Amino acid sequence: MSYTDQSQMNFTVGVPYQGLLGLLFFSTVTTLPCCVFLFINGTLIFTLRSKSVFRETSRFILLYNLLFADTVLLALSLLTYILAASRITLTYPVCGFLMMLANLTTVISPLTLVVMSLERYVAVCYPLRHATIITIRNTEMAIVVVWAFSSLNVLIQVLLVLNFSLNNLQNLQMTDFCGKESVMLDSISDQYEKSFTYFLFLSAGMAISCSYIGVMVAARSASTDKASAQKAHNTLLLHLVQLGLSLSSTIHNPLLYYVSQNMDRIRIVRIQIVFYICLIILPRCLSSLIYGVRDQTIRPVFLYNLCFQRKCSLCLSCPDKY
Repeated sequence: MSYTDQSQMNFTVGVPYQGLLGLLFFSTVTTLPCCVFLFINGTLIFTLRSKSVFRETSRFILLYNLLFADTVLLALSLLTYILAASRITLTYPVCGFLMMLANLTTVISPLTLVVMSLERYVAVCYPLRHATIITIRNTEMAIVVVWAFSSLNVLIQVLLVLNFSLNNLQNLQMTDFCGKESVMLDSISDQYEKSFTYFLFLSAGMAISCSYIGVMVAARSASTDKASAQKAHNTLLLHLVQLGLSLSSTIHNPLLYYVSQNMDRIRIVRIQIVFYICLIILPRCLSSLIYGVRDQTIRPVFLYNLCFQRKCSLCLSCPDKY
């Protein structure tokens, strides 16, 4: 799975003439949004585990799995940036572990979106059978399959990396910052990663699109709940947007390389910050913003927890006690 180089902000630490103030400014602009969204994601994760209705409902269990993967990926991105900004180099095994964990969680997100889309499809098209098909046990089995498939991809990547790296590395200590390109040095790993990325997002896009079309067809049926169908229609459309944003992280490096031609390094840093926030950070917190505000079941509890369990201007609709 093509995951953006975790040291995507290396230009920042590689510009010695921008000064300490400039480095501090760029670091703040980069890390502050990441910390804010980590807090938001963490709050929603806590919310989803705080009530039995969330722990015992399939769509909320799937949302928890999606949020967990996105939050881990966001935390890894922040960690590797801090290491790069601090000019700390790692050993190849440690960096490889971080990159494989990033790849694992990156694959989990689109696969979970597919399962969530199928759940909405069943809810609209087969409402009478939804309770028997989408059970807690079946949901947990689906999550196990998602993690197993993602782990298999990581295992293949590890074998490819070990097959090349162990015979070519003279020293386990890295001389560059930790990133995907630093551990996947052979062309076979790169070709496999690109092929898997194309396959994954094409398959996920087709599955979500088919679910979307199925819901649209079912919405025209007289026996279908129009309100439920419209909500599922909007949810599946949002899943397609989320999938597209997840895919956007894979074009971060090529896009940055393309637009940075014939530019000075300070401008490249500024462009890189914009890309990093829009293509890396924002897609990983979109689920929190969508479900935390849009879902009427989650919203009051989420805003209540977001306000540290106190009433505030964001939590006007919260009940007195939770």
